[in-house]
Amino acid sequence: MTLENLQYVSILVELIVAILGLLIVFKKKKKYGYGIFLTFAIYVFYDLVKLVDYSVSTDILYVLFFIAAASALWTIWMIYKEKDNSKNNTKNNKRRRK
Repeated sequence: MTLENLQYVSILVELIVAILGLLIVFKKKKKYGYGIFLTFAIYVFYDLVKLVDYSVSTDILYVLFFIAAASALWTIWMIYKEKDNSKNNTKNNKRRRK
């Protein structure tokens, strides 16, 4: 496998992750799926631009990469908070049973 082929595989993996993000939104009803989708959709766009040597302003690419990073941070924060909420809900349910 050449490095160029590896780039195609990487883009395919990023696209699958983006689609899974949408499935998390619509099937699992979790809002953080939007963040997963946005982050990886930007990665797909960025990699495609680089692969086909399409002329896009580097300023636009910098802004998109910042949005992707912020989206990933928001997503991880939402997942982190969800774990805390599920622990609190478990504790509250145990207290109610007593």
